[in-house]
Amino acid sequence: MSRDALKTLFHPFATDAVPMPGEGERVLFLGAEAGHAKPSDFLGDITAVQPFRPLFRALGDNAFPEADGDDYDFGLVLCGKHRGENENRVAEVLARVKVGGIVVIAGGKEDGIQSLRTTLLKLGIILDYAPKYHGVAIWFGRPEDASSSIKALRKTAGMVEGRFETIPGIFSHDHVDPGSELLASRLPTDFDGNAADFGAGWGYLSVMLAEKSRRTNRIDLFEADWQALEFAKRNVAGNCPDLATRFFWQDLGAEPPKEKYDLVIMNPPFHEAQAADPELGKTMIRTAASSLRSGGQLLMVANRGLTYEPVLAEAFRESGETCRNSKFKVLWAKK
Repeated sequence: MSRDALKTLFHPFATDAVPMPGEGERVLFLGAEAGHAKPSDFLGDITAVQPFRPLFRALGDNAFPEADGDDYDFGLVLCGKHRGENENRVAEVLARVKVGGIVVIAGGKEDGIQSLRTTLLKLGIILDYAPKYHGVAIWFGRPEDASSSIKALRKTAGMVEGRFETIPGIFSHDHVDPGSELLASRLPTDFDGNAADFGAGWGYLSVMLAEKSRRTNRIDLFEADWQALEFAKRNVAGNCPDLATRFFWQDLGAEPPKEKYDLVIMNPPFHEAQAADPELGKTMIRTAASSLRSGGQLLMVANRGLTYEPVLAEAFRESGETCRNSKFKVLWAKK
């Protein structure tokens, strides 16, 4: 996915504002996205880090869901829409780039790049910046002592309802999503088969299903966000230590499950990275239909304004609505 911020990120290199990485120099790229060719004389070896599976899959070789290693010569940060995630990425790059190494950060105005620049200046980081392609690029040399800046920027995990661990940057990190909460109130109490949680996030719905239906045989959690899935592992283990589970970092739109299930539960996303895309929910409904055994059931929640009913009627033998409130509706369908 190409967006203007990606072009903005490489602008300081193209204008010689910062030196080009030479052969053998190591470049850590956090929030990496494909779609924009780097300058021809950018010869450094890029280690791309992208936890969101659909974007990760487009990056090719030498891409990873989380950062590793240190003493990088350069650090690149492409900002997203969440302030906490952006600050965590800058903290990460400061921790892994060597002293004197070059850090370049870019984002659009909607990504909060101006507030991030202000934050870095308040931390005493001496930087340069330039607006370009409807965004802003920031660059600076990694200071000798960055420990206080790393500490100030890094966001630690927090707790939701006193028992779910989450971190800024993942969906609904500081509260239970109201749509998921409505769906949880309608989960079965007598389920005893194998279930799949599509778009499992940090594991709330899986825990709720296991607690309501104590005889659940197994739950497979599918999630496109690597970080969210890591917290789902912690939350399921902490709340349901005896539950049989498997975890899949998977883009359900392009990587359908290989097994069949008795039940699929989901609160489907309707955003793909930066852009709203209600087709994602429709794709997940079709994937759910192909992943259910004959007689299997889908339970899902959606914003009231999203018209998923036609695709449910097309993909399933039976379908209907369980309940709704002022914002959400719970839908069901039977294979």
